Amino acid sequence: MRLTILILLAFTLMPLSQVPDTAATPEATSLLGVKLFPQVDEKGEIKAAEEKLAASPKNIELLIALGRAQANSWHYRDAIATYTRGMEKWPKDARLYRHRGHRYITLREFDKAVKDLQRANELSPKDYDILYHLGLALYLKGEFSSAEITYRDCYEAALALKSDDSIVAVTDWFYMALRRQGKQATADGLLVRITPQMGVKENKSYYERLLFYKGLKQESDLVNMEKATDLEIATIGYGVGNWHFYNDDPARAEEYFRRIVSGKYWPAFGFIAAEVELAKLAPKRISAIQTRSAISR
Repeated sequence: MRLTILILLAFTLMPLSQVPDTAATPEATSLLGVKLFPQVDEKGEIKAAEEKLAASPKNIELLIALGRAQANSWHYRDAIATYTRGMEKWPKDARLYRHRGHRYITLREFDKAVKDLQRANELSPKDYDILYHLGLALYLKGEFSSAEITYRDCYEAALALKSDDSIVAVTDWFYMALRRQGKQATADGLLVRITPQMGVKENKSYYERLLFYKGLKQESDLVNMEKATDLEIATIGYGVGNWHFYNDDPARAEEYFRRIVSGKYWPAFGFIAAEVELAKLAPKRISAIQTRSAISR
């Protein structure tokens, strides 16, 4: 009874936009076997976007806006269906493949994501957003060498944009892809451009991580794990946990990864990446248990 009251209280105190629509069909199942639900679209964004598109069905901008509205409340299957419908009318618009590829990443369908994002890259080479998401999909598949190549192109695209936010975002994932391959010197070379004077407005969590990698911030400076939002924990926590992993402290890394997946912000890239890491651990532990059992017989 007490547990039920606590659960109800938690949902009562949670902002409506954060309440999962558990009456709906799950959007996906996590890599750890947990059902992932959409949110309630309490603002009616989806209906409004549908009405605008119905009034002007040949407007690709309105179709993309509908897909975004669906994604805003985590209705990713519907967003994928929207972009797929758009491809029937506009088969060579790279944006549709990029958006659908992004949503496949969210649903943990990495092979489909890579296929869409590679097609988007064919249609629109050197596009920062396409390369960024393609690099991420490859990284999550554990194809770090391919991710490195993609992120190198993405990094050049970010420099051309002259956007500190873009530079920071790609540098963080590029750095991690390199470190996962043991290329610390190359990874550290990326940090030369990262300075406390950068004008970062949106990607502050990535920026904080990079300053930490560079030694300009302490781990305790980054996030208060007791007070931070689930999104902040996922974004900051994955980078810090990953840093512990390739600095020979896998136990500390696992603590971060488990803290991340105990939260509710399952679409976050850091959340998905933490799932990937924990999913890798499970077979190893089962094998270790079986080995110990065999030895004891």
